[in-house]
Amino acid sequence: MTSFQQLLDIVKKLRGPNGCPWDKEQTHESLTPFAIEEAYELEEAILNNDQENLKEELGDLLFQTILHCEIADQEGRFDIDDVINILNHKMTSRHPHVFSDTKAETSDEVLKNWEAIKALEKPKDVFDIPTTFPALLRAHKIGKRTKRLDFDWDNPQQVIEKVKEELQELEEAIKKQDSSNIEEEMGDLLFTTAQLSRHLKLDSEKTLRLSNEKFVKRFKAMIKEDPNFEQLNRSEKEQLWNKIKSTN
Repeated sequence: MTSFQQLLDIVKKLRGPNGCPWDKEQTHESLTPFAIEEAYELEEAILNNDQENLKEELGDLLFQTILHCEIADQEGRFDIDDVINILNHKMTSRHPHVFSDTKAETSDEVLKNWEAIKALEKPKDVFDIPTTFPALLRAHKIGKRTKRLDFDWDNPQQVIEKVKEELQELEEAIKKQDSSNIEEEMGDLLFTTAQLSRHLKLDSEKTLRLSNEKFVKRFKAMIKEDPNFEQLNRSEKEQLWNKIKSTN
C-alpha cells in the first residue's frame, strides 16, 4: 500500500460509521476556515524557511483536500480521482510549450499563453477574482488585470500624485465629519496605495506584513525596555519609541 492510499483510507475511516464524531460532522462550508488557516500556516513556514514545519503544513493542507473529496464522494458527487483527472488535464492543456509544440521561451510568454488558454476554456468576467481574497491582495490583482487591458498609470510618480489626491479628499471628508464619505475615501486611499506598491514591483501583502512585524517588534522592545511602560505618559512613550526605533 502506498502512503497516499493509506492517507485515503485514514480519511475514509475518520468519516466512516465508527469514525471520529468531529470529522463526520464536517461539511465543505465548515471546513473552509481551516483550509484558509492551513494555507496561511504553510506560507509562514515558507517565509521562515522552516523545512520541518513546511513538510507538516503541506500535509495539513493535503489532508484538507482529501477530506473535501471524501465528503463529496460520500454524497455521490465526485471523488479524489475526478479532482486529479481535472488537474492533470488543466496542467497539460495549459502548458502546451511542454506537452505540445507551442513555443514559450520566457515566463512572460508562459503567462500570456496560460491566460489565453484559460479564457478559451472558461470564459469569465474580467474581474473573476474571488471576493473572499484579502482586500489588499484583491486590490493588487485588480490593478494587474486592468493593466493588461491598458487601463493603468504609466509610472509610479503618477500613482503618487493620485495617492496625494486621495489623501486630500480623505482630509476634507474628516473635516466635514461625514462618516460614510470618510469610509469611502479611506478605501480609495488604500486601493490607490496598493496600486503604488504594484507599480514599485512590490507585493502589497508582503510589504504590509513586514511593516506589521516591524511595528510589533519595536513595540515589544519598548515594553521590555521599561517594565512600567503603561504608567508612562504619551511624551515619555514617544521618546522611548524613538530610542527603540534608532536601534531596531
